[in-house]
Amino acid sequence: MDHLELTAPGLLLRPWREEDAPAVLAALREPAIAQWNPPAGPVDREAALAWVRRRADWSAGDHVSLAVVDPADPARLLGSVSLFRIHDRNASIGYWTVAAARGRGVASRTVVRLTGWAFAALGLHRIELCHAVANPASCRVAQRAGYPAEGTLRESYRYGDGRRYDEHLHARLATDR
Repeated sequence: MDHLELTAPGLLLRPWREEDAPAVLAALREPAIAQWNPPAGPVDREAALAWVRRRADWSAGDHVSLAVVDPADPARLLGSVSLFRIHDRNASIGYWTVAAARGRGVASRTVVRLTGWAFAALGLHRIELCHAVANPASCRVAQRAGYPAEGTLRESYRYGDGRRYDEHLHARLATDR
């Protein structure tokens, strides 16, 4: 899968490259991304490079992570999408988009494309999507990508500001239409 590339209307999903590190550094410093996708530690050049390398290494089989770019300019980073906690035909999906890509359906199209691929190519049965209740944009992505809401997880995750937030749990099954 190292050379996996997927397309969606106006998007290319491709493996991460070391040369993506400067764009990742800028993205991880963006307040909205830092709030809802908190980094594990300080965000500097070395951390961004380690982030890219970690996501590019799929050898453990427990995740698939792709850069979301403009197909006309594959060096122009629009966002990130990942399947993680892949185990026993289940997985979770996560994503973010840079500020310039928001409000254009990039995240929804990305999630739809990776979800379809995961059901077909990996034989997954269930994919979960969690987001902070305080992040309504992510809820809209889940809904537009066909992930029905299943419930609320109370104070389930500590986000970038250090506070625990309730999360909405959404999920898709391979058998869903």
